Amino acid sequence: MNMMMNEGTMGALGHMMSKPVAQGAATSGGLAAGGIVGRSLLLNPLTVLVVGVAGGVAAGYLLHRYRKEIVLAVSKACSIGKDFALQQKESLADLMEEAREREAGTAQPAGDAAGTGEAAAPAN
Repeated sequence: MNMMMNEGTMGALGHMMSKPVAQGAATSGGLAAGGIVGRSLLLNPLTVLVVGVAGGVAAGYLLHRYRKEIVLAVSKACSIGKDFALQQKESLADLMEEAREREAGTAQPAGDAAGTGEAAAPAN
């Protein structure tokens, strides 16, 4: 028997895999197998411990290897946050000053209209 596939057979397989039903069946079969393997690994406490330790070692290695870049990125983010907070504080101070000027500007003509030269008391 000839085990090699000719172009016709490969074309038929490619056409069959392009059908949504075949793709769905293959995907669900792969997910089911992966779910069974994943569930059996998570139920074993030793496996969970080994995976946790391996993850910690990998994270520690990456933190050690890129520590300078991490420190630079964190300090840059802190300085950006500090600049943003100062900018917002300045903007709020400007808004408060404009509100005080407007309030003083509207209260002043009301007192002058009465002819006393003093600012009128605001009505509550």
